Amino acid sequence: MTIQEIADLVGVSKFAVSRALSSKPGVSAQTRELILKAAGQLGYFKNNESRRVADDPPPAPKDSKLAGTIVVLFPNIRYQNKDSVYWGPVFEGITSRLNQEGMDILTLTEPSGDPMFSVLNPEAIRGIITIGTISTQILLDIGRLNIPVVMVDHVDPAFRCDTVFADNFNGMREMMLKLVSKGYRKYQFVGNIRYAQSFYERWLAFKTVLEEYGIALNQDPRLNGPDADDIYKLFQKETFDELPEVFVCANDSNAAFLIDELRKRGLDVPQNCIVTGFDNTNETHPIFATVNVKKEWLGMRAVDQLLWRIMNRDYAFERKLIHVDIVVRSEYARLPLTE
Repeated sequence: MTIQEIADLVGVSKFAVSRALSSKPGVSAQTRELILKAAGQLGYFKNNESRRVADDPPPAPKDSKLAGTIVVLFPNIRYQNKDSVYWGPVFEGITSRLNQEGMDILTLTEPSGDPMFSVLNPEAIRGIITIGTISTQILLDIGRLNIPVVMVDHVDPAFRCDTVFADNFNGMREMMLKLVSKGYRKYQFVGNIRYAQSFYERWLAFKTVLEEYGIALNQDPRLNGPDADDIYKLFQKETFDELPEVFVCANDSNAAFLIDELRKRGLDVPQNCIVTGFDNTNETHPIFATVNVKKEWLGMRAVDQLLWRIMNRDYAFERKLIHVDIVVRSEYARLPLTE
């Protein structure tokens, strides 16, 4: 792996790649993140891994309880915190399981400046659970500590570890199949599909079902591309010349905001169109269908996996998927429907 290959993939100079990989100034935070992710995708960091992969199957979990402190790391994003209707229950699942195990909890928020663990003693930390989107640079800083890590709802090509996800693909696929079976044929996905791994997997399932049933994709790129990162600003200037039958939103928060914006334009949901979500975090808006994610269970299983990993450092990393349920609210259907 050469610096030039990374530079070519990202479209920057070799100087910028060198500065980013050595954590030196002179590169913007956004460019640094792109360079680090590209380096991970090309296998740059794999050469530095000392962990072997055992050939034998992993042993069964041990009954003996562990002691020590587990760090729970939140990203530096205003809507990903303990007060969130989505991330709050995930955190509650983590804390309840750690309390059952008699382990101490240290909650941190990802800093934007100095290395986050410079004031901590790594020997006192048994493991780390990250919640949501964590920057690549912070993950690489964590990797230098050689401490077991489990990430909830996030994956990064530059940092390999155990992960726990809701079954985003199959959840979206099952919901889309229900919509198609009702006779709907015009769809628009809402949400930046590159924002998070979960959003991308939901998009893949959305697109796959449409392709399977010969339904035209016909997507407005403003609604599922980078512009949708700031969805509040996007909808303030968005015009809907032709409504789809179904807006399929990446999560319930997007769905609720979209419904509010449609109402401001004199449109009625569900009479003019229907809106679906994901995560099951909203009960105040007429969201026709959503996917119920077992949020506390995500946190609990992350703890289970971390405790297992602490005792079994040499085995291949695992990705756990938590089953989800489809919620359909027939009172918000757009009539007439095919029975």
